[in-house]
Amino acid sequence: QEELASLVTLENGKTLADARGDVFRGLEVVETAANVADKMLGESMSGISTSMDCVSYRQPLGVCAGIAPFNFPAMIPLWMFPVACTTGNTFVLKPSERTPSASLRLAQLAQEAGLPDGVLSIVHGAKDVVNGLCDSPSIRAISFVGSNPAGEAIFARATDSGKRVQANLGAKNHCVVLTQDADKSATIKALVGASMGGKGERCMALSVVLFVGSPEVVAEWMEELAEEASKLTVGNGTDDGVDIGPLVSPESKERVERIIGEAVDAGATLELDGRGTVVDGYPNGNFVRPTILGNVRRDNVAYTTEVFGPVLVCLEAVGTLEEAMQIINENPYGNGTAIFTSSGAAARKFQHEINVGQVGINVPIPVPLPMFSFTGSRASIRGDIHFYGKQGVQFYTQIKTVTSNWPFNPDADLGGVAMPTIGNK
Repeated sequence: QEELASLVTLENGKTLADARGDVFRGLEVVETAANVADKMLGESMSGISTSMDCVSYRQPLGVCAGIAPFNFPAMIPLWMFPVACTTGNTFVLKPSERTPSASLRLAQLAQEAGLPDGVLSIVHGAKDVVNGLCDSPSIRAISFVGSNPAGEAIFARATDSGKRVQANLGAKNHCVVLTQDADKSATIKALVGASMGGKGERCMALSVVLFVGSPEVVAEWMEELAEEASKLTVGNGTDDGVDIGPLVSPESKERVERIIGEAVDAGATLELDGRGTVVDGYPNGNFVRPTILGNVRRDNVAYTTEVFGPVLVCLEAVGTLEEAMQIINENPYGNGTAIFTSSGAAARKFQHEINVGQVGINVPIPVPLPMFSFTGSRASIRGDIHFYGKQGVQFYTQIKTVTSNWPFNPDADLGGVAMPTIGNK
């Protein structure tokens, strides 16, 4: 695990602590996939008619492929090939060209553990390789995690060639804070950790906060939120005491800082500015310190765009939970959302009426454990079968149903020209 975490930090930039979590959450899926047999069980019915039985069972699809992103170089590949291979498929994995080493080492470890040669293959490249996977007649299904433009193009191209596709795309994960009854200290720590952790380069990063309360109370929360975020240390992910590593590339840094500037020009207040960060010893590092934008309107670029950096967007305060829920439900994305409150009634209302696939109640990043499935919704997904858990098994398998007739009488009638009906001899 430590070797894999070091590879992740070396190429991605995230802290070693975060990289260890990247590896660990992936290994949880491996553990579940190793116990997949009961999820492969079919169904049967004996005696549906005289001498007739019916049985259905799951079969592997054949050759499947996965296209992984840069932000979770270990976890996302482990969402894919362990489930595909244990359900009987062979798998072609294309890691991000920015962070390929973890996938290569995982393939070596799988081989050392006994995975037969040829079951798992690694390919490298960019758009041409992706198009080749989408067009290949040998590949039956594709798993993808990444941005909306790339995912939607892959979904369209792959499904056009008859493939099954599951694609986890972008997000804008909202959090509602009921200021009158939420635990203030715990909530602020959760908001900071969930928005700034992993440098904000997470599809489940908590990126938008809706405070429900009076402007005066919300102003107090914002002040304490900025103070807590300013305590985080930015630096090399391998150094002790570092909370936030560098973004994955100079282009990512430029993009995040540009969005911050455009957001302020459009009227957002800069509660905490992380631009222009230089870390001692790393003058050319891709560092951005925690940034908090306040009084953001819903037409602001910081709200309409997935920033993918350590930036927390605080919308203008609202007066009721219903207003906050309406805003979330009107946003096109549906990966995750959360509410912080001590009111069971408010939590239950939120849970049942919010139109988002994964909901946290006093949990800022509601990513399910692998015995469940990752159930993002709406614009955050293409395809209708989710990653890992029972749905992961369903994605990589197909149902075959066999109806058999074994009459004891060798002179029995095996059928005629009329539609067969149950109960007729």
